[in-house]
Amino acid sequence: MGAVISTRNLSKTFFMKTKEPGLRGSIKAVFRPETKEVRAVRGIGLSLERGEVVAFIGPNGAGKSTTIKMLTGILHPTSGDATVLGYTPWRDRERLSYHIGSVFGQKSQLWYHLPPIDTFNLLSSIYEMDQREYVRRRDFLIEAFEIGDFIRVPVRKLSLGERMRCEIAASLLHGPEVVFLDEPTIGLDVVARQNVRETLKRWNDQERTTVFLTSHDTGDIEYLADRVIIINHGRIVLDDRVKNLKYRYLNRKIVDLRLGQPAPGLSLDGVRVLKSKDTGLKLEVDTSVSAIDQVIGQILRDCEVVDISISDPPLEDIIASIYTGETTGREEG
Repeated sequence: MGAVISTRNLSKTFFMKTKEPGLRGSIKAVFRPETKEVRAVRGIGLSLERGEVVAFIGPNGAGKSTTIKMLTGILHPTSGDATVLGYTPWRDRERLSYHIGSVFGQKSQLWYHLPPIDTFNLLSSIYEMDQREYVRRRDFLIEAFEIGDFIRVPVRKLSLGERMRCEIAASLLHGPEVVFLDEPTIGLDVVARQNVRETLKRWNDQERTTVFLTSHDTGDIEYLADRVIIINHGRIVLDDRVKNLKYRYLNRKIVDLRLGQPAPGLSLDGVRVLKSKDTGLKLEVDTSVSAIDQVIGQILRDCEVVDISISDPPLEDIIASIYTGETTGREEG
């Protein structure tokens, strides 16, 4: 079976009218405005298979939203090609809409003054769903996302977290083959956020739905995604399995120590003291300078170690360093 989503040299350039400095309000500014070229997406090529959950991430202004809008048919590209489920999104937008779902944080599909259940009923008619299948899916989603207590409350009275759970449920109602989720856990508390992740994971396992996810929450990426694609300045800078991300792009370890006596001053190549208080010591080890086993061996020789733990920096730190180009991937042996 071919790729569910495929792009080749996909690009989008916007032309924005600007005013020359000092000409604000002048006749020339009105009739001869300057034009600025903004290359939002630059030759993106990617491929997603059925059932994959891919995190498509990057800093603000990287081109994520523009790419998704082209893949859902909202925008036409300046150049390049794309197919989603065999359709060209901007040419076959109406037919494609029956097979995809989407949640955009700034664009609600729920009727603002009506309760979510009314939107669900309307969507079942729009998507021409069999009534029994609709009821089965609706009841499963209401229970899975725990929205039964407010499914009959007008959307305008819901919190952001409650609304987002209803938005996701609505996007899955017609059984889409591909779902585009933009910040799906925004506004949710810790418990609700985990509930949404577990439900999406279970849905993906059961339905083999392809999920194209954007999120600034690394918990979403670690729990849901099989693969991460990082975009910056309109170009893909990384496309790798999530499980490989820490190995290939991590050259730091965090070492927490509890010692039998006050922490001594340490001077080891590639080692930085993050915190030192009484018998507690926290170090950062640059493994590209000194191997972690060599550093630990030296510490054990110089100090009376009561307890020790070694961990990786948070995934968000690794991703941030890739955004800024402060780290490069190491070769796999």
